[in-house]
Amino acid sequence: MTVRRVNPEVLAPPTGFSHAVVAEGSTIVLLAGQTALNSHNVIEGEGIVNQTEKALTNLLTALAAAGGDPSQLGKLTIYCTDPVDYRAHSREIGAVWKKHVGRDYPAMTLVGVTRLWDDAALVEIEGIAILP
Repeated sequence: MTVRRVNPEVLAPPTGFSHAVVAEGSTIVLLAGQTALNSHNVIEGEGIVNQTEKALTNLLTALAAAGGDPSQLGKLTIYCTDPVDYRAHSREIGAVWKKHVGRDYPAMTLVGVTRLWDDAALVEIEGIAILP
């Protein structure tokens, strides 16, 4: 199985994402959207950085249970109730990413939404992973 991250020079340089991810000879794992929900069905974490970390670790927990690891993330969609706040905290969120995933970036999209399923949720992350 090979995973190749593609970032054409004619596109804007990617920061914290890849423009395309190519997988060959692989199994695809579809990861449901994860928020900062804990095992007691309560959103935990104050602010966008803490909630992003909890949502990301929830996603990575589901990925690990499916037999994958963070380096195999191919695509993430991040739904956020306040994209301006997310961008304002991009350095802290980047540090969270590096702590849990490292320096490999999947193809990613951030979508601003009015609200999420749980009123207290600020961010939800769903993904696609590529396993051998």
